[in-house]
Amino acid sequence: MKLTSLVSVVLASSAVAAPSNQPADSSPLPPSVNKIPTSYESAVLGRRILAKTPIGTLATVFPDDASPVPTNEQRPSDVGGVPLALMDYIADCSPSSPGDPTILALNIETHFRNVAAGSNISLSIRWAPPHPPSKRIKQTSSSRPQSVLSFLGLSSSDGEVDEEDYDPLPYSAANLPRFSLIGYISPIPDSDDRSDPSSVGAKLASCFTAAHPDAKYWLPGNRIHEAHFVRLVVTHVYWIGGFGDRAYIGWIPVEEWRNVTREEWEGVRLPGEKKGWKEWTVDDL
Repeated sequence: MKLTSLVSVVLASSAVAAPSNQPADSSPLPPSVNKIPTSYESAVLGRRILAKTPIGTLATVFPDDASPVPTNEQRPSDVGGVPLALMDYIADCSPSSPGDPTILALNIETHFRNVAAGSNISLSIRWAPPHPPSKRIKQTSSSRPQSVLSFLGLSSSDGEVDEEDYDPLPYSAANLPRFSLIGYISPIPDSDDRSDPSSVGAKLASCFTAAHPDAKYWLPGNRIHEAHFVRLVVTHVYWIGGFGDRAYIGWIPVEEWRNVTREEWEGVRLPGEKKGWKEWTVDDL
């Protein structure tokens, strides 16, 4: 894949489309001038998001009402078959299984109880730019370019929340890529043993704690919770790259997801990875 074509994908994912039901002469938004990326180009961006995003949302389903509730678990009796979605730590630590996120699973955690009881599992991930845009899609006197401090909801003077500057979401999340990985949990052989620095377990622990330093307290072998490294083996990928007239929306073949090389995803950039990026505003017309 040519880098130039991937650059156009990045530019496409940072644009915004006019609603299809809005008259052309009254639309405040410009028409798209970017080609819609292919599913493979979208897979390249998705693999970069996976490598750069240390958290996601796991979703599982409670066992049906007929299943006995474990004695050490308290949950309502009528949530059988109901989905549960919660944030969890993830990391891209499986070079032998490209595209399969690594998870540090605690047996006490509800998601992994549900999986043990037969639940399916999925993981949703969205791209959250580390820098606010220099221009917003819609900019008013109360919505203006912000410093990194105000991006975090803090004033530059005393660390208190500044209500005047606070912006709960200083970018268009709907205009940025997100995706869901559907699959199954698979144990990683020999991942509990960290006695040898060159062992699978030691390498996984090093990679995972590089993304999550606090996770060192619940690595396999800790004295509090039974924990194991597992991978989410991806069987399906559903992608929303942004607004539909300039971003791919749909299923990405799992073969394409796995065939993306490290060189490819390292060779692209996502909106907001660097300071000074612009979301489209009326002033740009």
